[in-house]
Amino acid sequence: MSDYRFHLEKYRPNSKLTCPQCKKTRCLVHYVDDQGIIKFPNYVGRCDHENSCGYHYTPKDYFHDNPDMKPKDWDDDTPIYNKVGTTKGKEEPKPIEPSFIPMVFVSKSLSAYKTKNPLYQYLCGVIGEDEVKRIFRLYLVGTGNKWGGCTVFWQIDTNGNVRAGKLMGYDSKTGHRIKEPQSQVTWAHSELKIADFHLVQCLFGEHLLHERPTAPVALVESEKTALIMTHFMPDLLWLATGGKNGCFNEKAVQVLRNRDVFLLPDLGAKEQWQQKALILQTLCKRVVVSDCIEKIANGEQREQGLDVADFFLMKPTAHEILADMIRRNPAVGLLVEKLDLEVCNDEEPQDGVP
Repeated sequence: MSDYRFHLEKYRPNSKLTCPQCKKTRCLVHYVDDQGIIKFPNYVGRCDHENSCGYHYTPKDYFHDNPDMKPKDWDDDTPIYNKVGTTKGKEEPKPIEPSFIPMVFVSKSLSAYKTKNPLYQYLCGVIGEDEVKRIFRLYLVGTGNKWGGCTVFWQIDTNGNVRAGKLMGYDSKTGHRIKEPQSQVTWAHSELKIADFHLVQCLFGEHLLHERPTAPVALVESEKTALIMTHFMPDLLWLATGGKNGCFNEKAVQVLRNRDVFLLPDLGAKEQWQQKALILQTLCKRVVVSDCIEKIANGEQREQGLDVADFFLMKPTAHEILADMIRRNPAVGLLVEKLDLEVCNDEEPQDGVP
């Protein structure tokens, strides 16, 4: 149960509503009252499309606009949420100790890439199977059976503990996340039905910090982006927060102490990440919020909320060009096979992020 009386509704099939701002269906998460007293209208909620829409109408907003609906025990209009049975300053929430998933589940998932992992299948056509296999093994990316096959992004902390596993569905042809008719995303502990699991996330790829103690860190939102950019810019250690907010918080980023850190937010999230960068100022040797994609993006790209990997993939890679040549003339494929030819790297790795 949530520690807060008013909170976003836990996901269940068909629970998401139509956003009143962007008009997209099945993307608004509704607020609920744990006490079951107040039934909020359908417009009280948060849209999943944080960058392109950003709609978020909270219980605080609702009570401000509808004072007659405000509960008698609502004596603090400052916070967005009101803790059950308490008022601000009378009780501090106790820190939650993280639960862990046995490593055996990670090990079991490191298979069936070709047959059941749609993101693996897509990336093989973009950067080549040998490279994808190397990167998936490096980040311990797994395969799940959900939705007929999905990608599992395991979050493993610096102590080797498995904090979480995020299951996500992708289109194997486009590499895009599947969001219709409903978003394909869930958590391993839910699928494994682990009782009383306390989810405390860590950065995706965090387990690699010990292996590269001096490497500068590049922090992005998406796990998929971290994987792709590891191919294009291997001199940087790419970690992901798991979303614009994700686990970008004071506790989670302690592992970046004394590092050089580059922040590369998706288009539309730069200002928010500039504020979040303040958390890192006292921890890290250097913190840079990169504006490299902001400088070159057009209006349509901004509306789509593209990230740095999207820009690298706009130009066909060597593997994609070869695949197109083979489609046009199968004899090319036979020539490559007979002569045991290999595709050269797409680009020379860069030393840093502008």
